Amino acid sequence: MRLVIALACGVLAGCQTVAPKSLPPVDAAAADAAQLQREQRLADENRWSLSGRVAISNGKDGGSGRIEWVNDDESLAVELSAPITRQTWRLTASENGPWCVEGQDGKRCGMDAEQLLRDTTGWEIPVASLGEWLRGMRTDAPSREVRYDDAGRLSHLQQSGWTIDYRWPEAGARVTTDHPEMPTRIDAVKGQAKVKLVADAWHWLP
Repeated sequence: MRLVIALACGVLAGCQTVAPKSLPPVDAAAADAAQLQREQRLADENRWSLSGRVAISNGKDGGSGRIEWVNDDESLAVELSAPITRQTWRLTASENGPWCVEGQDGKRCGMDAEQLLRDTTGWEIPVASLGEWLRGMRTDAPSREVRYDDAGRLSHLQQSGWTIDYRWPEAGARVTTDHPEMPTRIDAVKGQAKVKLVADAWHWLP
């Protein structure tokens, strides 16, 4: 079964056009160093949860639903649900153990998470890497391209055949916490496979 998931410009007499203020170019070396520091810190803060919305497509079919992701250091639980059809899949894994998916058709387990989800839902979902990508981190795989936004935050990444683009909180929406800032959305594409995830809430587990 598959997861079913102008800016208007007014012109007034006598007004002048004001050019937008340009931002200084990003220092690539400094951004790389900050990114590495971020990744090292988040590797130690590996107990977190995410609630959000996800849209998945494979070039022909597409759908959307809710996602709940709980990472408790050595264990993982991800729940995908489509409220309209009332279908739910729950993916779990523990350190060095198999991945398991439970759904309406029962339970399946295997060591290859992406193949397991492909067989169960019909979708290409890079779940083994998403834990890092969701948090604006790179995995251990080689990176083909890395770009940063004007604030030095990761904005574009190519890894493991996937292209990932990021959106972050606007300056006025940032909340000061003891933890690193988290992305609000990622768009991951690999050929015809697309995964879009919007984070509604991030939580750090005690």
